[in-house]
Amino acid sequence: MNVYDCIVIGGGAAGSAAALTLGRARRNIVIFDDATNRNRVTQESHGYLTRDGITPSEFREIGLKELQAYPSITICNEKVIEVKQDNQNHLFEVSTGQHRYTTETLLLATGIQEEFPMEAIKEYYGKSLFSCPYCDGWEMRDLPLAVIAENQAVAHHLAKLVFNWSKDLVVFTNGFELSEDVRNDLDRNHIQAYTTKIKRLHGKAGILEHIELEDGTMVARQGGFVVPKFHRSNDLAQQLRCTFDESGAIVTDGTGHTSVEGVYVAGETEKSGPSSLLLAAADGSRAAASINFDLSSKRF
Repeated sequence: MNVYDCIVIGGGAAGSAAALTLGRARRNIVIFDDATNRNRVTQESHGYLTRDGITPSEFREIGLKELQAYPSITICNEKVIEVKQDNQNHLFEVSTGQHRYTTETLLLATGIQEEFPMEAIKEYYGKSLFSCPYCDGWEMRDLPLAVIAENQAVAHHLAKLVFNWSKDLVVFTNGFELSEDVRNDLDRNHIQAYTTKIKRLHGKAGILEHIELEDGTMVARQGGFVVPKFHRSNDLAQQLRCTFDESGAIVTDGTGHTSVEGVYVAGETEKSGPSSLLLAAADGSRAAASINFDLSSKRF
């Protein structure tokens, strides 16, 4: 039976960075990537030093090509559907439905997916509507922008951020009322707020032109930022019986170790919240260093 040192589930920035670190440490690993990274819908990825403006597909291709230079790394384009722990042998079994793999350690780096307040947002997401001002604010600077958020605190917070890139800003709460204090804060900065529900988004080829409210009001906007809900797209951490905190984050020690010995987590998977490519990659490298040290200590 072939037993790998580590199986990395997820080929995004966190998983690929971890695989690179482990490959360079001469670890025999498999990295699974089914190309479902959530940034695949965006036209460009920003904020990653030396790769600013790169397309997500190119970023992924460059990363996988670099991994191929290390003979101990196997890249597998299959989706992991089940993970089991063999307590007797202290090993883990990973299944894709077609094949089974055995490993000493596991790294969960499958990322997260978005849920939008309106289905219509998907048509514009990644083209003129975004979720991260730090990633896409520069490209939207000085345009007439919208903030769409169904939560007062989040709408207020995001408006403060986006205001840095454009002063032509309108807040839409899609039916949720705002407190007098928040309205006064927005008014003081000449930011109009609509609490009426949104009826329809108007635009062409993913580029927003108008937001139509249920009362018939039409507001011209050329783009903006939305606040999705995020969720993990699998239950692998539950299958492994990892511990979660009250917010739903996977409990770790800060270096990638979960509550289950031999199971590690990196990137957006940990907190089920968004992160930049740069931070996710750093997280993956840190978790990989933990894995390599633990394997080294075990065999020394």
